[in-house]
Amino acid sequence: MDKKIIKTTTAPEAIGTYSQAVKVGNTVYLSGQIPLDPNTMTLVTGDFVTQTAQVFNNLRAVCEASGGHLSDLVKVNVYLTDMKNFKEFNDVMMQFFNEPYPARAAVQVASLPKGAHVEVEGVMVITDN
Repeated sequence: MDKKIIKTTTAPEAIGTYSQAVKVGNTVYLSGQIPLDPNTMTLVTGDFVTQTAQVFNNLRAVCEASGGHLSDLVKVNVYLTDMKNFKEFNDVMMQFFNEPYPARAAVQVASLPKGAHVEVEGVMVITDN
Protein backbone atom coordinates (compact mmCIF):
# COMPACT_ATOMS: atom_id res chain seq x y z
CA MET A 1 0.00 0.00 0.00
CA ASP A 2 1.37 3.36 -1.05
CA LYS A 3 0.25 6.04 1.37
CA LYS A 4 1.22 9.69 1.42
CA ILE A 5 0.99 11.80 4.57
CA ILE A 6 -0.54 15.22 3.93
CA LYS A 7 0.76 18.17 5.95
CA THR A 8 0.12 21.84 5.38
CA THR A 9 0.77 25.01 7.36
CA THR A 10 -2.48 26.54 6.04
CA ALA A 11 -4.45 24.29 8.41
CA PRO A 12 -3.90 23.67 12.11
CA GLU A 13 -1.11 21.24 12.89
CA ALA A 14 -2.08 17.95 14.46
CA ILE A 15 -2.58 18.24 18.23
CA GLY A 16 -2.08 14.54 18.81
CA THR A 17 -0.73 11.37 17.29
CA TYR A 18 -2.34 11.70 13.87
CA SER A 19 -1.78 13.26 10.45
CA GLN A 20 -3.89 16.04 8.93
CA ALA A 21 -4.72 13.60 6.13
CA VAL A 22 -3.52 10.38 4.55
CA LYS A 23 -3.76 9.77 0.80
CA VAL A 24 -3.96 6.23 -0.55
CA GLY A 25 -4.36 6.09 -4.31
CA ASN A 26 -6.99 8.66 -5.19
CA THR A 27 -8.69 8.49 -1.77
CA VAL A 28 -7.83 10.95 0.99
CA TYR A 29 -8.82 10.40 4.61
CA LEU A 30 -9.04 13.77 6.36
CA SER A 31 -8.67 13.92 10.13
CA GLY A 32 -11.19 15.88 12.12
CA GLN A 33 -10.85 19.63 12.14
CA ILE A 34 -11.99 21.84 14.99
CA PRO A 35 -12.20 25.66 14.78
CA LEU A 36 -8.52 26.34 15.40
CA ASP A 37 -6.78 29.31 13.83
CA PRO A 38 -3.81 27.71 12.02
CA ASN A 39 -1.56 30.67 12.87
CA THR A 40 -2.19 30.78 16.62
CA MET A 41 -3.44 27.22 17.26
CA THR A 42 -6.20 28.67 19.45
CA LEU A 43 -9.95 28.36 19.02
CA VAL A 44 -11.40 31.19 16.97
CA THR A 45 -13.53 33.57 18.95
CA GLY A 46 -17.12 34.12 18.00
CA ASP A 47 -20.38 32.30 17.78
CA PHE A 48 -21.10 28.79 16.53
CA VAL A 49 -21.44 30.01 12.92
CA THR A 50 -17.98 31.62 13.00
CA GLN A 51 -16.47 28.50 14.49
CA THR A 52 -18.14 26.23 11.92
CA ALA A 53 -16.87 28.40 9.06
CA GLN A 54 -13.34 28.03 10.46
CA VAL A 55 -13.73 24.26 10.51
CA PHE A 56 -14.64 24.27 6.81
CA ASN A 57 -11.79 26.67 6.00
CA ASN A 58 -9.42 24.25 7.73
CA LEU A 59 -10.85 21.29 5.83
CA ARG A 60 -10.57 23.20 2.55
CA ALA A 61 -6.86 23.85 3.26
CA VAL A 62 -6.20 20.15 3.83
CA CYS A 63 -8.23 19.20 0.74
CA GLU A 64 -6.19 21.61 -1.38
CA ALA A 65 -2.90 20.39 0.11
CA SER A 66 -4.02 16.90 -0.94
CA GLY A 67 -4.62 18.00 -4.53
CA GLY A 68 -8.40 18.24 -4.27
CA HIS A 69 -11.25 20.52 -3.26
CA LEU A 70 -14.13 20.46 -0.81
CA SER A 71 -16.32 19.41 -3.73
CA ASP A 72 -14.32 16.15 -3.89
CA LEU A 73 -15.48 15.10 -0.42
CA VAL A 74 -17.72 12.04 -0.68
CA LYS A 75 -18.39 11.55 3.05
CA VAL A 76 -18.21 13.81 6.09
CA ASN A 77 -18.77 13.01 9.74
CA VAL A 78 -19.97 15.84 11.94
CA TYR A 79 -19.58 15.97 15.70
CA LEU A 80 -21.60 18.57 17.63
CA THR A 81 -21.62 19.13 21.37
CA ASP A 82 -25.22 20.36 21.09
CA MET A 83 -27.74 19.23 18.46
CA LYS A 84 -29.49 22.57 18.92
CA ASN A 85 -26.76 23.87 16.56
CA PHE A 86 -27.77 21.43 13.79
CA LYS A 87 -29.68 24.00 11.70
CA GLU A 88 -26.90 26.58 11.98
CA PHE A 89 -24.39 23.90 10.96
CA ASN A 90 -26.44 23.10 7.85
CA ASP A 91 -26.69 26.80 6.97
CA VAL A 92 -22.90 27.18 7.12
CA MET A 93 -22.27 23.94 5.23
CA MET A 94 -24.45 25.23 2.38
CA GLN A 95 -22.05 28.18 2.02
CA PHE A 96 -19.14 25.80 1.37
CA PHE A 97 -20.83 23.05 -0.71
CA ASN A 98 -23.07 22.83 -3.75
CA GLU A 99 -25.29 19.94 -4.71
CA PRO A 100 -24.72 17.10 -4.91
CA TYR A 101 -23.69 17.14 -1.26
CA PRO A 102 -21.43 14.49 0.23
CA ALA A 103 -22.88 11.70 2.31
CA ARG A 104 -22.94 12.71 5.97
CA ALA A 105 -23.47 11.61 9.52
CA ALA A 106 -24.04 14.04 12.39
CA VAL A 107 -23.87 13.02 16.01
CA GLN A 108 -23.89 14.75 19.37
CA VAL A 109 -20.87 14.13 21.57
CA ALA A 110 -20.16 14.98 25.20
CA SER A 111 -17.05 17.05 24.44
CA LEU A 112 -14.41 17.79 21.83
CA PRO A 113 -10.71 18.71 22.02
CA LYS A 114 -9.86 22.17 23.35
CA GLY A 115 -13.50 22.81 24.25
CA ALA A 116 -14.63 23.08 20.62
CA HIS A 117 -18.35 22.83 19.84
CA VAL A 118 -17.94 21.32 16.35
CA GLU A 119 -15.59 18.93 14.55
CA VAL A 120 -15.76 17.59 11.00
CA GLU A 121 -13.78 14.82 9.33
CA GLY A 122 -14.09 13.50 5.82
CA VAL A 123 -13.16 11.17 3.00
CA MET A 124 -12.26 12.67 -0.36
CA VAL A 125 -11.89 10.94 -3.72
CA ILE A 126 -9.88 12.83 -6.30
CA THR A 127 -10.78 11.96 -9.88
CA ASP A 128 -8.73 12.74 -12.95
CA ASN A 129 -10.43 15.40 -15.04
